[in-house]
Amino acid sequence: MSRFGNIGHRLYTGEAGIDFVGRRKIWVAISGVILLAAVLGLGLRGLNLGIEFKGGDIYTITKPGLTISQAQTVANGITGDGTALVQSSNGTGGKQITIQINTDEHVNKQDAVSKLSSALGISADKISTQSIGASWGKDISKKALYGLIAFMILVTLYLAVAFEWRLAVAALVALLHDLVITIGVYALLGFTVTSGTVIGFLTVLGYSLYDTVVVFDGLKDATKSLGSQTRLTYSDAANRSLNGTLVRSINTTILALLPVAALLFIGGGLLGAGTLNDISLALFVGLSAGAYSSICVATPLVAWLKEKEPENIALAKKVTLRRAADAKAEAAGLKVATDDDPEDSDGYEDNVPVGSSSGSGTVTSTGVRRQPSNRSRSDRRSTGKRK
Repeated sequence: MSRFGNIGHRLYTGEAGIDFVGRRKIWVAISGVILLAAVLGLGLRGLNLGIEFKGGDIYTITKPGLTISQAQTVANGITGDGTALVQSSNGTGGKQITIQINTDEHVNKQDAVSKLSSALGISADKISTQSIGASWGKDISKKALYGLIAFMILVTLYLAVAFEWRLAVAALVALLHDLVITIGVYALLGFTVTSGTVIGFLTVLGYSLYDTVVVFDGLKDATKSLGSQTRLTYSDAANRSLNGTLVRSINTTILALLPVAALLFIGGGLLGAGTLNDISLALFVGLSAGAYSSICVATPLVAWLKEKEPENIALAKKVTLRRAADAKAEAAGLKVATDDDPEDSDGYEDNVPVGSSSGSGTVTSTGVRRQPSNRSRSDRRSTGKRK
């Protein structure tokens, strides 16, 4: 078994663990910094909306050997800045270069075709044009917003029924957390927001929800009989459950990120297929944020909400008393029973005080030593008669 597999087994069995729940303040600080940067990016720079949302003209050029950098230089000369979006694609006639110029640039279509023709050394009939109105983008934005609202409502209702409202609130906070971070990264990096980006956003929400539900399902199983013991608080059980699903979450995220990273860094970066950046960046950032939020945001938030319940407050007090009794017994050099101690099970009765020096048994948190209940008094003491 690999070293990573050994670590995963130890996490699952509880032999090792990372205190995610206990370090919730650290995760809040990290998330706060990231969210602040995202909000500042949205407020100061805003989103670089594509032609689908602003409207404009698309110029498709078919010329063998033409590179994106050459077309970008010519497009920048037409617009006077670097706002024109130049991408490559494969069409029926071979490799094509598309240049998108928004209506904000106020560029005349005929003048643009003439300048492209002369600068690139091709005839005007090799340049096809297409105009897109801003109303189409507004309609797409409105439908995407309606879909997002409906998605959030359905998710909240489902989690409230399948689990409870506290878990639904935590999942909703994690979803909004991922969405704001993903949109903020687009604003900070200046990537163009297209219809493919919107698809990527919605896909990210679905994946983030899946990862959160997997974690919550393990949490539900780990805490369903929590009140019958006095060794773990709700936060302790939540942390143990989270460590048990940690390796699965990491493996799932890595496997999902590998093809997305290939699209983003190899397809969009090295090969210059700019159309892949529209959806791959949203997926890459969103998948990473979703894995982080399900582990470091959703579960610690659930534990914080659940610890405020009366039964969990009472449980925390019992756990504190038991740990104090166990510490006292250990200081006295006595053996302390654990949950997996075979002597700390049914068939034993609490009947010997901790300070007793006679008999064998196990010290429990109630301050007594356990003795087997199936042993008679004659088994415990000598009658004093000679055989």
